[in-house]
Amino acid sequence: MTIKVSPVSRVAGNTLGGSTSPYLRQHADNPVHWREWTPEALAEAASRDVPILLSIGYAACHWCHVMAHESFEDAEVAAAANDGFVCIKVDREERPDLDAVYMNATVALTGQGGWPMTCFLTPDGRPFFCGTYYPKLGFLQLLDAVAETWRDRRDEVERASDQIATELRSMSAGLPGGGLPVGPELCNHAVAAVLNDEDVSHGGFGGAPKFPPSALLEGLLRHHERTGSVAALAAVERTCAAMARGGIYDQLAGGFARYSVDPHWVVPHFEKMLYDNALLLRAYAHLARRTGDPLARRVTAETAGFLIADLGAGAMFTSSLDADAGGREGLTYVWTPAELRSVLGEDDGAWAASLFGVTERGTFEHGASVLQLHRDPDDAARFESVRTTLSAARASRPQPARDDKVVTAWNGLAITALAEASVALESPELLSAAVECARRLLELHVVNGRLRRASLGGVVGESAAILEDHAALATALLTLHQLTGFGLDEAVRLLDVALEHFADPDQPGRWFDTADDAEQLMVRPADPIDGATPSGASLIAEALQAAGYLTGSPRYVDAAQATLSSATPILARAARSGGHWLAVAEAQVRGPIQIAVAGDPSSPLLDAARRLAPGGALVVGGAVDSSELLKGRDRVDGADAAYVCRGTVCDLPVTTVEALAVSLGGQPADGGSGAV
Repeated sequence: MTIKVSPVSRVAGNTLGGSTSPYLRQHADNPVHWREWTPEALAEAASRDVPILLSIGYAACHWCHVMAHESFEDAEVAAAANDGFVCIKVDREERPDLDAVYMNATVALTGQGGWPMTCFLTPDGRPFFCGTYYPKLGFLQLLDAVAETWRDRRDEVERASDQIATELRSMSAGLPGGGLPVGPELCNHAVAAVLNDEDVSHGGFGGAPKFPPSALLEGLLRHHERTGSVAALAAVERTCAAMARGGIYDQLAGGFARYSVDPHWVVPHFEKMLYDNALLLRAYAHLARRTGDPLARRVTAETAGFLIADLGAGAMFTSSLDADAGGREGLTYVWTPAELRSVLGEDDGAWAASLFGVTERGTFEHGASVLQLHRDPDDAARFESVRTTLSAARASRPQPARDDKVVTAWNGLAITALAEASVALESPELLSAAVECARRLLELHVVNGRLRRASLGGVVGESAAILEDHAALATALLTLHQLTGFGLDEAVRLLDVALEHFADPDQPGRWFDTADDAEQLMVRPADPIDGATPSGASLIAEALQAAGYLTGSPRYVDAAQATLSSATPILARAARSGGHWLAVAEAQVRGPIQIAVAGDPSSPLLDAARRLAPGGALVVGGAVDSSELLKGRDRVDGADAAYVCRGTVCDLPVTTVEALAVSLGGQPADGGSGAV
């Protein structure tokens, strides 16, 4: 990275007070002279000839708070940091591009990553030492050692930073080829690999810490719908039930915590993230719609309610709730038997303790327990009364802080999930919430025709949107278009920007996470692996796939297929890291399926199509020629008619719900099919 350096006088003091990031504002009163990541901050390091101390975290991060209290609020640490470094704070949620570059460096140097992330950089941004959390004494020793090395052994720093930069650039070269072609064989192979890693006893995949496998659940559901796989559906049902009954799920107010520290889903890391809950809402809504499972329906309703009540702000959705409250992790959520009795009385207190698994020994710290629900209550009315009373009592406790930053991508995920939940629960209110969020995002986050990453309090930030922002919002708008008619033009504009600025012109199907006209970092991030959220590349594949058929544009169809083809090594070799890729591939293998219902917008046939459609299917309704999928398609003999297509091959139209169900089960209504 080349920086234009001009003479800069040292700026005293901490400059984070005006940031649009709540995480950075948490550090605005630190005695450390924090700056945001700007050209001016890097130029200051060059002018002073000192290295950069880069600290990356996020507002809900427990260990970020610990390191802040131990070190960044400490005068001795601040003096050492201010004297020897230019200190830069980054919110990983606001600048995921920076987080990606320096997390790769941290993993390459230490074998592991996490937050808070602590990196030491040359003034031009090359890392030469990285780590994560350090206690005060260790951090002071590290600051002293790095400053001494910079001063006395600069040649070692330059060699190390050059080697790391070279390694990072080689890591960003893209996936090796050689995967299977996108087809049933690849999907079947990926699902078999995923199921081989299932924890059949406790649900989920792998051991502790155990993260909600949100995208995998959606992929497995789509696989079940395509193949009838009992094993895939059983894995989804086991995992969804285990999470919903475990401590990772808030048994009083709904919503999921970030992950479980144990393999049994008992004790969570208590932060609640918008993206986790949006992705899980989509999976539970799909399961509820597919199976009618009462637990899945309840969790769908409660999680949607949590998004709106606890994370909603001005029609949009905020980022997270903190892991800590009152200086202690989990303080808001845990209970002892005595606390239950004091709130509920002896009888209800004992009943609640038994129902929620609250014991004298406890499952958390200090003899307290996280609420679980391993069996359904035998008295539903009593259960709701107890939950209401406990919720009221809990509201009087210290509450976790909320990160009010609005992130485009995560709001896109929430819009899609709420729209799909509105179908599963037949809830117009959830659809209205999704539409209002989309309208407000477009109004605030699109500036001069380009999308921004985040806003705070109605003020949009300067950070440019990345690939996942364009892709998640485009998918959300295309989902809304199918339900309301709104959003197609806006989605197409986002996809056109993505194709122009994020697609790799030298490798069809490969995508960069940052635009070609965004800030040029040491490495241009391009990570197709699905993580806690789907990768930008897998999200754009979903959006392009839908847009191709909703618009009739071969450009989007071809781009979607190229994108999927580029990622087949993930499904072939690391399927658990490709949950969203699996979901998109399953939809592709089925056609994807398109259902166009010609007739009244309130047609029972259209309602049935939305209920019966497999995941990834496209469903539109309306009059003949009212949309691309309804061109030349009209009612049949005066009756509303459903046209079911798989790719470019279509069944004959059907006019009854029963015939539509048969068609979606894989058999044309009259036994024949042909290109229509």
